[in-house]
Amino acid sequence: MTDRTPEEIAVELSQLVRELVAAGCNDLLLRAIGVSVLEELRIEAAKSRLSRLLVTKDYRIILVDYGNKEVEMTPVHKAVYLLFLNHPEGIEFKKLCEYRNELLGYYMATAKLMDKQTIAESVDMLVDPLNNSINEKCSRIKSIFLNIMDLYTANYYIISGHTQKHFAGSSKIWYERLKNVKIPRELVIREDKQV
Repeated sequence: MTDRTPEEIAVELSQLVRELVAAGCNDLLLRAIGVSVLEELRIEAAKSRLSRLLVTKDYRIILVDYGNKEVEMTPVHKAVYLLFLNHPEGIEFKKLCEYRNELLGYYMATAKLMDKQTIAESVDMLVDPLNNSINEKCSRIKSIFLNIMDLYTANYYIISGHTQKHFAGSSKIWYERLKNVKIPRELVIREDKQV
């Protein structure tokens, strides 16, 4: 056990890192740090670059700390994004039909000039578990954010998945494949009327 503070250890570590880099031993440095720790450090670095996300009354999506940069999306993409932003706990694609009315509400609100029947048909395709429409929309949303920021930062803004393992009794295991927007909710400002 050491009597050094975390700050003192960090200063020593910084010096050791500089020495290894100066000696051209990046491979040893990577081995010492470990790939999983390096990945965690990259994620932590991305957190420091996160912007507040503002959803305006007229459903515009603005990255406040990126010079009020608007994230431009079509109404259907915006509706999908707002649905997942509204559910930080996550939604399984196969259970999207349970959120049909909420998704329809967002789409109607963001596409005021579109034909209501066309909107309803599009929503039906999105919530159909046998249709690939939701994957296509999420892929497009991802590319929109990647045009604005790097991958590690974008991972907090895009709709991405995580799997939760559940145990039902001693022998049954099942997985819930949830999709959500990972941005810390204290960075989300909602002026819109949530459906």
